[in-house]
Amino acid sequence: MKLLILDAGHCLSLAMAREANRRTDVELVIEPGLSLSAERLDALRPDALLIPPLSRPITDAPAAVTAHAEAVEACLTACREREVPMVWCVSDQLYEDGLEEPIDEHVVPAPRDEGLRRLVATGERIRAELPRHLIVRLGPLFALEGTHAWLGELLDTLVGGNELRAEDDVIFCPTSADSVAMALIGMLQQQGCGADAWGSYHLAGTEPVSAYTFVSMVRTQLATRLEGRGETLALGGVKALSHHHDQPLRRVLNCRRVLDVFGVHQKPWRLEVGRMLDVWCLARGDDARPVEETRET
Repeated sequence: MKLLILDAGHCLSLAMAREANRRTDVELVIEPGLSLSAERLDALRPDALLIPPLSRPITDAPAAVTAHAEAVEACLTACREREVPMVWCVSDQLYEDGLEEPIDEHVVPAPRDEGLRRLVATGERIRAELPRHLIVRLGPLFALEGTHAWLGELLDTLVGGNELRAEDDVIFCPTSADSVAMALIGMLQQQGCGADAWGSYHLAGTEPVSAYTFVSMVRTQLATRLEGRGETLALGGVKALSHHHDQPLRRVLNCRRVLDVFGVHQKPWRLEVGRMLDVWCLARGDDARPVEETRET
């Protein structure tokens, strides 16, 4: 299976590259930006095109959101002309006001924000114009590297001794970029084998949590690991913010359909964060080792 993904520096593109590199049944081509022509599709002949999400469209500049939507629609036109399936990943922030109950796929986002409405309109075009599509709505992505790599940003801030601020009244399901990459490849392989299960799917981690609790847990786990390594760092603190005084805003995606159709189980975000922190600490030790050896010499 040959896959093409755009936006080379995105944390999801990097996660897809890691997953493809450890397999023998996937060839991954990565384009540097979001622009793609029908001629480029002709040259590459992928089995599917994947587009990573804007992870924080609510806070992104309106011009950036519009540019992303226009780029996705240009890709839609190219895929329609060449009959190439398209996978568009979208942030759960499109559900601007959330819902009390877990949000099913049939609930079409109806945001008030103009930029979010622009992204919803793009999704409607995809559904109307390209039968073979997957619109995959994701929880807040986290990874160690790449753009939109939330966890990497948190670690840099904490290690730098700077304060983190996070809402204690916004509830969501943090989602590992690595687990999304694994799931997307599995879903597309089943589609290639005749599953014919196109449409919208929710893909997020298990265990709803507030942004403040997630960030606090990352800080606690980081401190524990650094202490175990004999390192003493004055990590930055975490401050709780409250914007929804009446009741918490719940933006929790119901991921039952992706399990029923493709057998994709959601990975617990605590396990994924722990694994990534172990990787981060190991890389930190590897970076330090040559310096120590030089001093001994």
